[in-house]
Amino acid sequence: MSDTPAKTVTTFTGKPYRLTPVDAEDPDPILVEIVAGFLASVEHEVETAISRTSRSPMIRDAHDFRAGIHDRNLRKLTGRSYSALVHPVARDFPLETMRPGDVFFHNDVYLSEGGIGHLPDLCVTVPVFATRDGAEEVVAFVQAFGHHDDIGGGVPGSMPSHATSVFEEGLMVPPIKLWDQGVRNESALRIMTRNSRMPDSLAADLDAECSACLMGARRLTEMFERYGVESIESCFDAMMDATTDIYRREILSQIPEGSYVWEDYAEHDGVDEPRLHTQRITLTKTAPDDVDGERLILDFTGTGPQAAGPINHCGDYADGNFLAKWLAPILRNLAATPERMAELDVNEGIIPLIEMRFPEKGTLLTPVFPAPTNARTFVILRLLGVLAGTVAKAVDGNMPADQETIRYTGVYGDDADGKPYLMREVLGGGSGGRHYADGEDTIHVVPDSRNLPSEFTESRFPFLVEALDLACDSGGPGRYRGGLGYEKRIRMLKDAHFMSIADRSILACWGVKGGKAGTPFQVTIDPDGPHERTVDALCDDEPVAAGEIIRIRTTGGGGWGDPLTRPYDEVVRDVRWRKVSRAAARDSYGVVVTGPDEDPAVDVAASDRLREQLARPGDEPRPFFDRGPGYARLSGGRTSAEVDFV
Repeated sequence: MSDTPAKTVTTFTGKPYRLTPVDAEDPDPILVEIVAGFLASVEHEVETAISRTSRSPMIRDAHDFRAGIHDRNLRKLTGRSYSALVHPVARDFPLETMRPGDVFFHNDVYLSEGGIGHLPDLCVTVPVFATRDGAEEVVAFVQAFGHHDDIGGGVPGSMPSHATSVFEEGLMVPPIKLWDQGVRNESALRIMTRNSRMPDSLAADLDAECSACLMGARRLTEMFERYGVESIESCFDAMMDATTDIYRREILSQIPEGSYVWEDYAEHDGVDEPRLHTQRITLTKTAPDDVDGERLILDFTGTGPQAAGPINHCGDYADGNFLAKWLAPILRNLAATPERMAELDVNEGIIPLIEMRFPEKGTLLTPVFPAPTNARTFVILRLLGVLAGTVAKAVDGNMPADQETIRYTGVYGDDADGKPYLMREVLGGGSGGRHYADGEDTIHVVPDSRNLPSEFTESRFPFLVEALDLACDSGGPGRYRGGLGYEKRIRMLKDAHFMSIADRSILACWGVKGGKAGTPFQVTIDPDGPHERTVDALCDDEPVAAGEIIRIRTTGGGGWGDPLTRPYDEVVRDVRWRKVSRAAARDSYGVVVTGPDEDPAVDVAASDRLREQLARPGDEPRPFFDRGPGYARLSGGRTSAEVDFV
């Protein structure tokens, strides 16, 4: 527990941040651990139930969904992963009107208080009840939200890359009561499934999510009834206080007082020609004696105007509560060790330490209804990198280089029986090199998400997966190399259409402190064939003929540190593992590799001479970040931005 009193914080609804007085007696620390473990267990049980009973590949197999547990003051208690917000439900349905068996539903981006980023993310919320002073009342919430295959709109998958209005993106549902005291609202369910191209999957997924959250609510009621509401709520406060204290002592203490600014860019919005769509953060670390306490101020002033296409994100609602918890995991990279970093959860306890400041309405982060948002991942994932880059300037580069960015690819058409199908996949890419290790290969920035198994997709859809490999040379060169992306080859067995919602096809994942950028995302259809063509990263309906191959190469992470300082044996190991080609070993690392592929070796003398030749002469300032060659294409020929220097 911290000796520093928590600053006065209220929730979006105006309720006090805490459930118990600041000067209340501390709960039994053993009970706190029991409660924390119980919450984590229930959250995992809810997610397991959803994955085992849902039907769509995106939920069941790709695991693109999250569960979360929140207290009656709407604070997120669990910290293994991010989740949506309870705020919009509490705003529209007072807690005292809720009853056991109620299930609330919403997906309306503009009425979700920032917790839902695009319409395919459907959210269910179940209140938890327990008895206090002889009366039953709401004491917590169990919530799940996930990316569903299709909820209507202009294209299969409900993510039209050229949308100019949210009305093109699918069915919008503000917070409604989907189940009333255990009775399903069949009319609402019929409306939603009628709007979907995959009605059976949608109905099954919603039923799985509602049932799992109701099960989780029953588990939590057992906990409250066993230990008492007051005891459990004191544990909740202790958990939040502990998170606040840990992040203040172990994370904020690593950032020197002062202000630091950096920016990065989305490259296209699906409507206008590719250009730099700016996302900027000015980070200010305040002093412990600041009138509002020691904290980080994230000011997004300088972020570019609202886009015509669907890359906008409603980040400024509920004081930026969702966005703060989305960004906070980046700060864990300042932990003393990687092992300690893995131990740190992000729950509501980080909110007192992060103050969010937004520009006026009409920017990428403050869009005005009905601006489209289905590809808002370009912005919120880029912001993770912007915060990492901003912090890197404050801590002499001891943050990872840029990580992979999420992308949705897929095919749709009619299967062998003439029935329509839709296959979508979230393929990962490489994470950035770190100041102590290489980046990880083919990771998902969305926790627990994964690519679809080839055996499953080949048995269900009319194509063959001919290869799923690491994309050689995709990781940015550095003392610590960026992680590699995927190379996947799909051969279509029937005529179909390819779709892609992806970023980083021009701009690359940046390198830091001498590290180089990784390679961008690329899709090629019929490679080396008579109809070879490169497909735009934002694409709804590229025709693919039976027999043609779709080759997808995902992004590699940025490199960290000067690649000419990477030890020879590590470069040779990468060549042996086919992560780096001989040509890249020579050109990027200054290493001359000899010998057979199965047992390569280094010509040390030749490599020493080559590295001496490649070392950059001169005393001109060098940018702290390397954005790759694509930046010059969109910046009018500049190779770096003004903020890239320290």
